[in-house]
Amino acid sequence: MRVTCPVNTLDVLLKQCYIASRRQRLPARRAYATAATSAQAQNEVEEVAVLGGGITGLASAWYISKELPHARITLYEGRHRLGGWLHSKQVDVGGSKVVFEQGPRTLRPSIPNGMVTLELIHELGLEDQVIMTSKNSVAAQNRFIYYPDHLVRMPGPEIPLLQNLASLFTEEVFGNVSSGLLFENWQIQRSKLVVDESVASFVSRRLGSALADNILSAVLHGIYAGDIYQLSAKTILSKQYFLEYHYGSIMKGALNGLISGTQWVQLRDLQTLRHFQEKPLESEKLKAVAEASVFTFKKGIGELAERLESKLRERSNVRILTKTRITELRQDESGKNTGWNIITNPSDALNRSSKSRKITHVISTLSGKALNAIYRKNGKHQGLWYLDQAPSVTVMVVNLFFSNPALLPVHGFGYLLPRSIPFTQNPERALGVVFDTDATVGQDSIPGTKLTVMLGGHWWDGWNSYPDEEEGASMAKSIIARHLGITEEPQAVHVGLQKECIPQYTVGHDLRMQRAHHLLEQEFNGRLRVAGNSYTGVGLNDCVRAARDVVQGLVTGEQKTGLDDYVQGLAWAQVRPKKT
Repeated sequence: MRVTCPVNTLDVLLKQCYIASRRQRLPARRAYATAATSAQAQNEVEEVAVLGGGITGLASAWYISKELPHARITLYEGRHRLGGWLHSKQVDVGGSKVVFEQGPRTLRPSIPNGMVTLELIHELGLEDQVIMTSKNSVAAQNRFIYYPDHLVRMPGPEIPLLQNLASLFTEEVFGNVSSGLLFENWQIQRSKLVVDESVASFVSRRLGSALADNILSAVLHGIYAGDIYQLSAKTILSKQYFLEYHYGSIMKGALNGLISGTQWVQLRDLQTLRHFQEKPLESEKLKAVAEASVFTFKKGIGELAERLESKLRERSNVRILTKTRITELRQDESGKNTGWNIITNPSDALNRSSKSRKITHVISTLSGKALNAIYRKNGKHQGLWYLDQAPSVTVMVVNLFFSNPALLPVHGFGYLLPRSIPFTQNPERALGVVFDTDATVGQDSIPGTKLTVMLGGHWWDGWNSYPDEEEGASMAKSIIARHLGITEEPQAVHVGLQKECIPQYTVGHDLRMQRAHHLLEQEFNGRLRVAGNSYTGVGLNDCVRAARDVVQGLVTGEQKTGLDDYVQGLAWAQVRPKKT
């Protein structure tokens, strides 16, 4: 599950935070650098190369252009289009428009990363394009898991207590979840020598295998398309992992917070919380969005990338190079470590000019694997090994639109499929189905039923080839026929294969990122920094936050790497929200 602070506590948290153990006010912003040293460091940022034109690269270029207007910025993208995995496609259906999403489709206004995205939306003037789904909507209240052969509505605070209890004790999907929760406090605490373990190991040990295999595996199929037996508990369930370490029990830690009125917050988030205390959201529209369940844009999530591109092209100090594949990233060979040469595909006419310009700083938003492949030192390949250890999974996304608006047997956000579902119920190896008609109301200009089926992920690990578009469409139609009883032919279909789209934070991810941080710090003195979904979070909000943070390091003159939080920020502070 994604661990975020409830949105409706934002105002409380930002009015007054106290460190509970010492009864001290939230520490003032650290003076990372004096004004003089910060100005000197900013002057050294003459030319910045941003590698990768996905959302992290676009946001990084935006923040640099805003905070360091004197710097020259070149953004390199190997494909013909910008936006990376943000890809919204408007399809003509009978003279009307339907939006198909091939990547993320909605965003959560979570704290603090979601607030960073909302702030960016305000800077770009995109408020009028935002559409939101309220917490009272059917999509927010109805979320399903398919197990073993039918849809099961997940318990929630908006559902009557007796109905929640009846579901817990009668639905097979919950297995021994109730007893697991009841007796979690008496489970043996992990050894202090264990620094990480898989999500499956951690959750099964604390709360029982049913919660891990039947529920959490489905949830993480929806976020990571990943295998809970490989994913890192310390990285993905960081708060629960910390509570066990600190209290010996997750439930004991949660109960302590309820009794004391405190919350555990990662130290790295405190400064961001203070920022929104000092500079709260000004837009009335965005204040309303901050209280929503999820939000998107009228023309799809891709509208965010398109607006960033448009704004960047208006800046005289920004150069955008698409269809420009980087073959080598060469460190300055003078031994002074003062710059970089970027070598692009030999057929690129801009190759000579890119070599001749002095690049002082590089922000790489490429995957760790891609960055490792192009880095050269003294003309030789020098491995950035710790960045190259995270595998990625491939997902096929199938969008379907039906002219009949009354096809769904139930309404809600959609459903996810756990790893424990019988093979006969999921031979296509689907991850989940989104009811876009309910989840994103207001995008399409024609009534109907719109669905998205996600296939593959970790189920396709090791495959040498993948289904083609025709096979993918057939598999998606088989899934919804079996699970939802929908046998009508869709009026429009779009199939996309997203190769290696979601990095997998496998066991040991934190430790690898710590070592990568030290390597980048020692080798490059802040002249090579990384950001993106390979490192600090796979969600769009995570990527925007990473871009903002890595650029702030340039502004303040800190020799940051983009991975600093793994060394400095994984500590936790217990804060007491205080009403004024």
